[in-house]
Amino acid sequence: KEKFHKSQHWGYCNNVAMLVGEDKPGIGGEPLPGQKLKPKYSVFPEGMGSDAPAWVAFDKQVLSFDAYFEEEVPDKNQELYRIRHCKIYFYLEDDTIQVIEPQVKNSGIIQGTIVRRHRIPLPPPHEDQFYTIDHFNINVEVILYARRYKIIDCDQFTKNFLRKMGVRLNLPSSRPDDPYTKERQKILDSMSPLRPYERIDTLKQFLEHDGHVLRFFCVWDDPESMFHDAREFVLHYYLSDDTIDMKEIMPVNSGRDAVPLFLRRDKLPKYTPTKLYQPGTITSRTVLNVFGQLVGNRDRYILDNRKTGAVHQEFYRDSDLKIGAVINVWGRKIILCDCDEFTKEYYRTKYGIEDFTPVPYKAPPPPKPEKTLPPYTGFGSEEDSLCSCMGLLPKPPQKDFKKFMEKDRSGMESNTLRFLAKLVTDSPIDKDRKFIISYFLSDDTISIFEHIQQNTGILGGKFLGRGRIKKPGQELFKSEPSEYFKAQDLFVGARVCFHGHNFLLVDADEYTFNYMEKHANEFSVADISVILKKLKDIAEPRSQEIRQVFAATDPENTKVIEYDPFRNLIVSITDGAFSEHEIMTLGRYYSVRDEHEMDLHFLLAMAQEQLKKNSFENFEQLSSVLIYNDREKSGVLPHEMCRTICKSFKLPLADDDLQALLTMFEDDHKQVEYKKFVDGLNWRENQIPAFQTIKVPLKNEDDWSRQPPSLRVKGIKYLPLLDDLFVKEE
Repeated sequence: KEKFHKSQHWGYCNNVAMLVGEDKPGIGGEPLPGQKLKPKYSVFPEGMGSDAPAWVAFDKQVLSFDAYFEEEVPDKNQELYRIRHCKIYFYLEDDTIQVIEPQVKNSGIIQGTIVRRHRIPLPPPHEDQFYTIDHFNINVEVILYARRYKIIDCDQFTKNFLRKMGVRLNLPSSRPDDPYTKERQKILDSMSPLRPYERIDTLKQFLEHDGHVLRFFCVWDDPESMFHDAREFVLHYYLSDDTIDMKEIMPVNSGRDAVPLFLRRDKLPKYTPTKLYQPGTITSRTVLNVFGQLVGNRDRYILDNRKTGAVHQEFYRDSDLKIGAVINVWGRKIILCDCDEFTKEYYRTKYGIEDFTPVPYKAPPPPKPEKTLPPYTGFGSEEDSLCSCMGLLPKPPQKDFKKFMEKDRSGMESNTLRFLAKLVTDSPIDKDRKFIISYFLSDDTISIFEHIQQNTGILGGKFLGRGRIKKPGQELFKSEPSEYFKAQDLFVGARVCFHGHNFLLVDADEYTFNYMEKHANEFSVADISVILKKLKDIAEPRSQEIRQVFAATDPENTKVIEYDPFRNLIVSITDGAFSEHEIMTLGRYYSVRDEHEMDLHFLLAMAQEQLKKNSFENFEQLSSVLIYNDREKSGVLPHEMCRTICKSFKLPLADDDLQALLTMFEDDHKQVEYKKFVDGLNWRENQIPAFQTIKVPLKNEDDWSRQPPSLRVKGIKYLPLLDDLFVKEE
């Protein structure tokens, strides 16, 4: 009671009487009798150590000490005491202690945690205090709940930590042995048998080859079977224990009972009819009768290390198995015909075998008869009639859904090729008729519309409904599928026949030219590399003459000529080998574009008009995504990245217009200034009202039938063309 009053006393907190700690001084700040106040200043200099709390600074840091204690054994005369080794863990984060005894096999003692983790008080008379790091060192004793532990050593981390704390470490002491355990070990060593025990160790082979199985495909030609048919098997050789099993491959409707295994897994002896052994004759060990019949009926057996009288029998090993070998499986001659890839690699690595030619053991299957289809009957489409020949339950013909999704109209991408055509006829009435041929890339269909002309007596409009068109000159009732017009068959200058009407394609719209040039690998007439190679093969022998002809066409030496003279020159050079589309591709590639095509205000006005028509107002989110992708906050992004982001927002702009707009806002390093780009597109805040007053030279529709077709280019730069065809000259 007196001790309680020394450590704690009554006080008031919020006008409530309660016990307060021993740190609170008495009246006037004077310490109470027997009270020990903590010093205000630390023994360590200010600024040393971390400012973090202990549970953060020393998280997961534990001091480990090796210790032992003696335990009295009063109930046994074989031992008076035991030496029990343990581990003492001191947790730095909260000064808790844990004692654990390692498990010892067959000790008969409950081992593991001796003292659970908690703060342990000091022994009396200081039980009001707890163990701290200052109480631990090597070669010292600590008393935990009346049990004396002798610390003999610690790990390297503990040594380093104690040295940093200024603790001088004692020398480690030796670890004493338990006298009873030592005596038991002597007894066990004296009981070592002197008889010649034999140890058969197969653990190494099992650990090295567990799960490794050699697989052979084999056949047994059973001469006693009714139909003398060969029976196929799969032989498995297990490398872990040199055992073999066999499973029969049962053909369909063979009439034989299906069994799990033809040969169960076991070692397979090399069977010979003259040597048959009774069960138990062959064993892994042999024994000797020491006494025989000398001492009554008592027998004394020991293991025969010399294997006197042992019967040796050979078993099949992996070296005996190879393709073409014949093995005897209990009187049945099995031929190994083939093996799998793992088996081939095993024999290639271990034995150096390279020849794994399989042994043919059965006749090749007869060739599958070719399926002949009946000719087309004329009812329905050819695809629909063909589906009725593929099964008992007719199914509708499958369409190319992937192609439809890729080439269907999306935003400003129509994926439709449009050509201007005229009839090839001698009739003066039909000669001036104009047609628009549309080819839909999503399903390879074609539609034709006739241009309405006044006072001609011909009603324009739909000329041919949308559908696939067969190529002319094909037999109607035949078994082979018919050929239809493809996109590669349509180009400027091509002559096509649609249901008996001959058309000449004389021109195409800008989207068609751009699409064919972007997909030049599909359209050879729009592939500039193919056209230049073809032109070079024709014109290379007359390079000097061709240069003079081009120079004569440009007497003022402007290095630019009009399209019509350029076309006439190409026609004369190639002698009509080039189509109109190929000549147009050359002209477009080496053309001088009009200024209005690169006019920024015109492009922005057109883009704003399209965005306004489609009610696109998501400019803030577009700007936020562009700013997010600008990791360096430089205000610019690569051209392709901006194009991809705009495509993800589904801007209702054609890809050509989007590419041209992005090019307009590029800096000197080909990086797009995306903020100016978005501000230019924002028709809400930065509308361009001058769109209606921009003069754009449009193509005269009444002049579409003129020959040769007029390309919308200002001029042709012929010098780069000549440099690409021939060696560059001054």
